[in-house]
Formats: sequence, C-alpha cells, structure tokens
Amino acid sequence: MCGIIGYIGTRPATPILIGGLKRLEYRGYDSAGLALLDAQGLTTFKAVGKVARLVEKLRGDLSPEKHEGYTVGIAHTRWATHGAPTETNAHPHFDQSRKICVVHNGIIENYRDIRKKLQELGHKFDSDTDTEALSRLIGFHYKGDLRAAVVLALQQVEGAYGIAVLCADEPNKIVVARKGSPLVIGMGDGECLVASDASALVSHTQRVIYLDDGDVGVITPNSVDIRNQDDEPITRGVSLLDLDAGAVEKGGFEHFMLKEIFEQPESVGNALRGRVDMTEGNAVLAGMQMSPKELAEIHRTVLVGCGTSLHAGMVGEYAFEDIAGISSEVQQAAEFRYRNPIVDHHDMVIAISQSGETADTLAAIRKAKEKGTMILGLVNVVGSAIARETGRGVFIHAGPEISVASTKAFTGQVTVLLLMALKLGRSRRLSQEHGVDLAREISQLPELINFVLKQNDAIAKVAERMAKSDHAFFIGRGPMHPVALEGALKLKEISYVHAEGYHAAELKHGPIALLTQGTPVIVLANQTSVL
Repeated sequence: MCGIIGYIGTRPATPILIGGLKRLEYRGYDSAGLALLDAQGLTTFKAVGKVARLVEKLRGDLSPEKHEGYTVGIAHTRWATHGAPTETNAHPHFDQSRKICVVHNGIIENYRDIRKKLQELGHKFDSDTDTEALSRLIGFHYKGDLRAAVVLALQQVEGAYGIAVLCADEPNKIVVARKGSPLVIGMGDGECLVASDASALVSHTQRVIYLDDGDVGVITPNSVDIRNQDDEPITRGVSLLDLDAGAVEKGGFEHFMLKEIFEQPESVGNALRGRVDMTEGNAVLAGMQMSPKELAEIHRTVLVGCGTSLHAGMVGEYAFEDIAGISSEVQQAAEFRYRNPIVDHHDMVIAISQSGETADTLAAIRKAKEKGTMILGLVNVVGSAIARETGRGVFIHAGPEISVASTKAFTGQVTVLLLMALKLGRSRRLSQEHGVDLAREISQLPELINFVLKQNDAIAKVAERMAKSDHAFFIGRGPMHPVALEGALKLKEISYVHAEGYHAAELKHGPIALLTQGTPVIVLANQTSVL
C-alpha cells in the first residue's frame, strides 16, 4: 500500500514530488517523506500522517528560493509493515555515510540477516525497517558506481522490491529496480520521472516504460538505461498512457469511491463497446487470440484472483458453466501458486487483477506456464505485468480506479467474463438465437446500473439505518453468493463494521446462531426460483 515518485530534470522537484504523492494517497499510508539532492548533498523531510503534514514541514524549513534549487528528488508514502509509523521509520532511508538514500515498496524477507551482518561490521541502524537494511547494504557495496552497488545489494536480497535510489556523489541520476513491486518510468522533455503507479505521472508525460522483474534502470534528465543484473542492456518498449489528469481527480464527488460507483454505467459501457455482435449473438474479443477451433477444444477454465477479483471469478464460474457449458472452477491465486494444480494444455487459466500487478496472481500465472496451460489475462491497467506476461487477454477499460475499495473494476470484470462465456458458448453448444438474446441482455447492463444509481437517496437511508449496527450478514445463492461475499468485503473495508457473506443455504448451519434482534441481513435474490 506504499507509493513511490521520483523526478530528475530542470524544474523544481518539490512540487512535482508532492503532487505525485497526492496522486498516490489513495493507496493508503501512515507517513510520508522525500529526499532532495543538490550540490550540497541530500536533504530529507519526513512526517507522520497525511502528505499535508509533510508540506507544512517543507514550508517551515525551506525558503521558496531554496526549493527552486532542487531539481532531483525521490519521495514515498509508507504503510507500516516493519516498525511503527514514526518519522524515523518513514522513507527515505540512508546508508552509513548518509550519501545514499532509498525509497522502497515491498518486503525484504531476509532483512534481519542483512542487518545482523552489517551491525557486526559496525553499522548503527536508526530505524526498525527492512528498507534501512537495503540502503545500508547498497552503501556497503558502493565503490563509485551506484548502479553496480545496487545490483550487488539486490543479489543478496530475498523478497519483493520496487526501489529508487539517490547518491550525493552521482547527482545526475536515479537508479531504479523492481522485483514483484511495480515501477514505471515517465519520459518528458529534458526530464524523467519514476513512480509506482502511472497515475502519479499523468500530469507530466504520457510516454512511459514499464519495468519488468529483474530490471535495473538508470534515469537521467535525457536518458533511460535499463539492464539486467548481469549488466546486459534490455530494450523495453515505450507505451502511451491512456489516462488524463481529470480521470484521477474527484470531479466534485466527496471521495473517489463515490465517484467510481457513479462511473459504472460508463465503465461497463466501455467494457462492452465494440465487443457485442448483435447479429451473430456473439462477443468480439480479439485480445483472446483464439480461433473457433481452439475455443471449442477447451475442456475447462480455471479462474484465479485475489479479493474482489476472486469474487468476480466466482461469478464467472457460473457464467462459463451455464452459458458456455464448460467445466469451470475458481482458485485463490495464493493457493494455486503453492499447490500442485492439475491443469494441462486442454485447460484455460484466466488471471484476474484490476492492477495487473497482484503478486500472487503473477505467481499463479508462472505456475500455470510450468504446466503448459493456456493463459489469458483479465486486467484493467494496460502495460501491467500480467498483461505483459500473459501476452493475450481482455482489458476491462474501466479507467483508473483510485479508491482502495474496488467498485467499477468488479462490475467491469464480471461484464467481460459474461462476454467471454458468450464467446465460448457460441463456439460450442449455444445457438445463435440464444446468443442474440444473451447479447441483448448483456448490452442493457449500463442502463440497468444507471437505474439502480438513480435510487441513491433511498440507498442512503438504508445505509443510515445500517450504520448503527456492529455486525451484518450478506446472503445469496448461485451467482449471488460471490456478490454477497463482495458486499461483505466492501462493508468491512469502508465502515470497519464486521460483515460476513454466506451462501443462503448455509445460514442455518452455524451463522444463524450469531443473529440477534436488529442484525441487518442483506438478501441478494435475483431469481424467483430461490425466493
């Protein structure tokens, strides 16, 4: 849940870094910090709490003239994992000489071993974080070449990381690297940026390079040099961001989640646009890159995901079986990666992720590749790791989802899964007549969502009544069961109210014992057969 932004160029770095941090606030954090570099060396500022607190410290400690002199910097928002949320534990972290500093997303799993070895060599640590072990290890290896020092340090590291590194002795560069934590480089006119999320770059450039695992890059105002850890040059393609600055603003709404809820008619419409063939009763999904013969030869689909994406996959499971007549199952991505899944070349694994960067889902893809399975990605973010790794799939085109609690991505995922089920069905047993009927119903989704949203005032009154409760239950049958799970997840995420989702038939097998007078039970029943 951390965020990284870095800048090197000719403009004052401070407002760019602060603006980037504000773009990344949606990820959740408990502290923030930045490092600025000029001819006198590194200067850091840290604050516990919101980015606004960091801005206050900057205003108090730096004159406007001093701000103008800093044209290189890195910044970070931290969600505490190792060490409490304090200024000392906030990033950036220094090496022993205080000439090198690091911002880091991810977890260094062997940081205790690294820390112990460095302490034996006389290093004194300031914080309780895993990141400081990395920054000091880079400093330990530094012999005048920052990139080489970073590579040597990373070869000793176990875990996941996305890092940006500054060195006072090499002020004309930022070294960046990733493994299991996203980083994207933005290229402007005489300047470069790096961020953990492209939304932090959209105000400055549309030209970006997505780093892959194992990449180590050196960025300067006018160049990007990406190599692997064996110092071999790597060419990464330049992508154009399909974003605009307005898409990552609240647009008059009280918060991003509310905005994204009301964007669903448009986002679902985008997921459908150009993809429904009403004449043939079929879906047009060129990204699947599969012939009718290949579609017909699929024996089973396995949908993998985490959290909200897992729930979308559970809805898709019903659609694949009911519409396409194909055996289907859903697996939690973290479980898939650690078990021995029985899949082969007759199966199709569909990896679902809004960001396209979910670590467990990426690992599940690699596990499926080992088995020789066909893999498709179902993601929102173009250019993301899952999109690159799978090489084929379908984008949901929901636009940037800033809220931590997913809304429009969920409905977009379900919409595309319905289209995929329709396409699979038409390659098998589904008649053209039935396909046309389904295509018509799917095409009505934006209108139906809009109808629900027009009941906003009535929904708000229900929410006011529920706000007084400490517990809530969501129940449903069939495809409404995963929707019940998603509803409970949303209530927990947003209100911190204890909520559980159950299959309606399981309510009497234990959960009913927890029901008391006044406990809200939300029943999801859209089929008369289960009423």
